[in-house]
Amino acid sequence: MSDRPKSPLQPSTAVIHGNRVWEKQSNSIIFPIHQTATYVHETVGVTKGFGYSRGGNPTVQALEQAIASLEGTEDALCFRSGMAAITTLCMALLKAGDHVLLSEVIYGGTVRLFRQVLGNFGIAYDFVDTSDVNAVAKAFREDTRLVFIETPANPTLKLSDVAGLAALVHEHGALLAVDHTFLTPLLQDCLKLGADISMLSTTKYIDGHNATIGGSLATHDMEQLERLRLVRKTMGTIATPFDAWLTLQGLKTLPARMEIHCRNAAEIAAWLEGHARVSGVNYPGLDSFAQKALAEKQQSGFGGMLSFELEADTQETLKFIDSLKLSTCAESLGSVETLITNPATASHCDLTAEERAHLGVTDGLIRLSVGLESPKDLIADFEQAFTAVFG
Repeated sequence: MSDRPKSPLQPSTAVIHGNRVWEKQSNSIIFPIHQTATYVHETVGVTKGFGYSRGGNPTVQALEQAIASLEGTEDALCFRSGMAAITTLCMALLKAGDHVLLSEVIYGGTVRLFRQVLGNFGIAYDFVDTSDVNAVAKAFREDTRLVFIETPANPTLKLSDVAGLAALVHEHGALLAVDHTFLTPLLQDCLKLGADISMLSTTKYIDGHNATIGGSLATHDMEQLERLRLVRKTMGTIATPFDAWLTLQGLKTLPARMEIHCRNAAEIAAWLEGHARVSGVNYPGLDSFAQKALAEKQQSGFGGMLSFELEADTQETLKFIDSLKLSTCAESLGSVETLITNPATASHCDLTAEERAHLGVTDGLIRLSVGLESPKDLIADFEQAFTAVFG
């Protein structure tokens, strides 16, 4: 198993120059889009590294090398979506009869994958409060092969102790995979904390401009990575060249963007916490956040995501969202625009009312992905929406 240290370059330099590949034919400073399905073979079975774009593509590889530089790994793999990455991960590492433990607060698409797809293939699973290491220990079974966590969790921002869980999982001979899309490796180095696999929805902060759909997986275990590569090729879940090219451009500004996201989110969270119509704010940077100490321990920043509880019913909550002019109602996150949604009626609508209540995904919970706009303008927009709905 390789444990290659991260690039000696600072993040803002590494995302531009780390593992950078130059285009040789024209000396273009931007790596080109290799929009091709196939490649010329020197002779039957002999290629210059690429044979068919379902298996690999130069533009996709350039993005993979850039993400690997960010993750501190020898290589990484990119996929058509975050869900394609998770699906490939499960199909590559699990078989019928295996058992998986998942964070109980997790992206709704991951819940659907296990409940409506993987369960049909004999893969058992249980949802557990992964913020409690003891609860995870009690949930382990002899056939548990994978623990898949999301931290911070979507949409409550609940945290899981990556290092603590890694020690437990490895003690049982299983693997720990972490979806840390909300933070990226810039703010949370889950592989250094002991996780086996890092998963990202590159659609979000990595791209940062709402231009693409994509996902990535990174690990220090090259044998594991090759297994993932084989299954990706077989399933056809590789990223497309154009999406990879756009994501590669977005990645170059990630450190600068994340700094502003964090600063703006902290200001918005503090303001919301003091509003009479808000009963609670979930943001790891607030002193009121129950797990702030853990955030300070395993994160280098608090991120640009927050959620808050509006003292309102579903109809009033949706009316409040519709009244906003600068915060755009959308299910995605991590872009330059501030995005807002009501998880109970959007990303987590497949859960029963009882399940949502147990997880804290109430009708009045609003998730906010704070963008790069001026916090002053965003706050003014919130003020007018509060007035429009509640007087």
